[in-house]
Amino acid sequence: MRRHDVRALLTVIIGVFWTINMGSQTRELTLAEIWTGTFTPTGLKSIKSMRDGAHFTILERNDSTGAMEINRYAYATGNKDSVLFDGSNFPAIQGIFAYDFSPDERGILIKSQREGIYRRSYYAQHYFYDLTSEVIRPVEGNHLQEVTFSPDGRFLSFVKDNNLFYQEVQTGKNVQVTVDGRFNEIINGKTDWVYEEEFGFVRAHQWSSDGQYLAFLRFDETQVPEFSMDVYGQGLYPNQDVFKYPKAGEANASVTLLIHDLNNGQTKSVDLSAWPYEYIPRIKWSKSPRYLSVQLMNRTQDHLFLLQVDAQTNLTKMLLEERDSAFVDVHDDLTFLNDNSFIWPSEKDGWRHLYHYDAQGDLIQQLTKGSYDVTDFYGFNPRLGRLYFQSSKRGSRYRDLYSMNISGSNTIRLSQRKGTNSADYNADFSHLIQTHSSVSTPPHYSLHSGLDGQELRVIEDNSALSETLVNYALNPKTFDSIWVNGHWLNTYTIKPANLNPEKKYPVLMYQYSGPGSQQVADRWHNANDYWHQFLVNQGMIVVCVDGRGTGLKGRDFKKMTQGKLGKYEVEDQIQAAKQISEWSFVDPEHIGIWGWSYGGFMSANCLFQGQGVFSTAISVAPVTSWRYYDTIYTERYMGLPQENSVGYDAYAPLDHVQNMQGNLLIVHGTADDNVHVQNSMRLIDALVSANKEFDWLIYPDKNHGIYGGYTRLHLYRKMTEFLKEHLMHPSPLE
Repeated sequence: MRRHDVRALLTVIIGVFWTINMGSQTRELTLAEIWTGTFTPTGLKSIKSMRDGAHFTILERNDSTGAMEINRYAYATGNKDSVLFDGSNFPAIQGIFAYDFSPDERGILIKSQREGIYRRSYYAQHYFYDLTSEVIRPVEGNHLQEVTFSPDGRFLSFVKDNNLFYQEVQTGKNVQVTVDGRFNEIINGKTDWVYEEEFGFVRAHQWSSDGQYLAFLRFDETQVPEFSMDVYGQGLYPNQDVFKYPKAGEANASVTLLIHDLNNGQTKSVDLSAWPYEYIPRIKWSKSPRYLSVQLMNRTQDHLFLLQVDAQTNLTKMLLEERDSAFVDVHDDLTFLNDNSFIWPSEKDGWRHLYHYDAQGDLIQQLTKGSYDVTDFYGFNPRLGRLYFQSSKRGSRYRDLYSMNISGSNTIRLSQRKGTNSADYNADFSHLIQTHSSVSTPPHYSLHSGLDGQELRVIEDNSALSETLVNYALNPKTFDSIWVNGHWLNTYTIKPANLNPEKKYPVLMYQYSGPGSQQVADRWHNANDYWHQFLVNQGMIVVCVDGRGTGLKGRDFKKMTQGKLGKYEVEDQIQAAKQISEWSFVDPEHIGIWGWSYGGFMSANCLFQGQGVFSTAISVAPVTSWRYYDTIYTERYMGLPQENSVGYDAYAPLDHVQNMQGNLLIVHGTADDNVHVQNSMRLIDALVSANKEFDWLIYPDKNHGIYGGYTRLHLYRKMTEFLKEHLMHPSPLE
């Protein structure tokens, strides 16, 4: 028997937790319970490890006073031993949502009155609280962004009105570093919309370790086209939100690097002209206060330079160069060791692994090897000379925790239970809080030894949720793989626990399918999983297939969709659906597909290009043509439309409406600053022009997440009704 045939027979069924209790289950899931938090697991409150490695702090509300407190706990016992900040002593400060310690832990930066802007950015009011004097004072105004301590604790930097400032902590004196900041024109010290969304960061300024230098990025947006969104609000007239949004092929902001010297008050631009670049996706100071690392990328993001900038001389040199025929991933895992050597992840051997380079950029050695990915890097313990990381070594569906020597030897797996494991280490790596979950185990938080991973105590096991779920009719989730288009694709299936093999059941396929993503993973459920359970209880089968282009199966598998988004992913879903339609208990005339964002792009595409394979699709917040999406994301995977017009138009839903067969529901929020509602409006117009029948649902002033109040409940009720009408009618055949 061939290896492929053997693998096709192997099925891992997870869910004994549910099936054992089927006899005692008496309640059916309801949409209201799903979307009002009945099944939300208890999470671990965000903690901050203190410098001594023995304590951590938590921001939490005092049940008696209703005020926010910052409480200190001991790792060893989990007991609270002191209250570092008591909000009841400062009743005028409301809406506290976060805090940061000064480097010496003698002061706390209190953040309040959060006002969200985009996905990660926000305005807030900030206060400095002196732990010795117990005196608190405002930092500066209520519209500050990215307030940050200098490493020596003498200063607080912040961005206000697109200009960069810093404040002397002891005196409260402000120093304005830039003066040219203007809305929709010049930004200093923080990122523009597209960097925030696609490179995943907002703070674009960094302190040197001695607090002498403040490096920052300057964005000139004057040539970037503006996008406007109508905000309907509650007033008589709507207004417009106008912001800079570079769509594929359009002008990006011009980005430059500057370094401000606090000793002489001078700001100098760093000459990067020797390396042609479009983006500066990361800046980070090395262990030496003199040297700044800078990452540069070309526009198509297939060529990256890691540079070293000498802050004293302003001279630059290259430490490392990465090339890829598709794209190079941007990450936050660059880690400098005490000797200024550094750890760098790369996919250059076909998998994402860790490499150790010396301070001059010469390779010392590859640290991890094998057919798996290092999925997270937690840091380096100089006392023991060990690295800490997460990887998929036990299989693409799993995540485990490991440590190893800096020499690449003596690798230890610190997590034992199969599933998804992540870690939050304390300051000296002597302890870690491990989060474990699997499809049958809700999030389990426990304290472990950083040395060997031994469990020291359980913090939260969500036993209350487990006890609650015993009373509900949940169905086991089955993991498997399916041979499609020359590849084994990871799948999961949820079938009715009392499935009647003599009946024919409708199938709903769920997917996201975006580059490097993963939906088929051994982890606890989110709200969509419970909705899928609800649908299965109504007489449906739910299947998820991670097709080509998704992650954790190697560089080549992930990047084969390059330049052709919507080709191979759609082919895989269609072919998988054809195979599923041959299952003896499946109604081949009633196979649906749904997804959100990239998944919405995919579900519409599959309906249009599937030639009747799918009878029904739900497309939520979809990209309908990559010409409408932003530069960084789109061009990373598609190149520029001026150079790949065929790729942009051959596989976009907007260009296949004439082939639509079946039922379609389109959903979008009008305040979606990410995937603009323009995408759905253009698709709606094209469908009308093609004389196609469809349904659509628009949520005023809702963003890409389409949430708030009863919005999610309303949306999922509508989607359920749509599926009952079009996918489950007629009901499963006898």
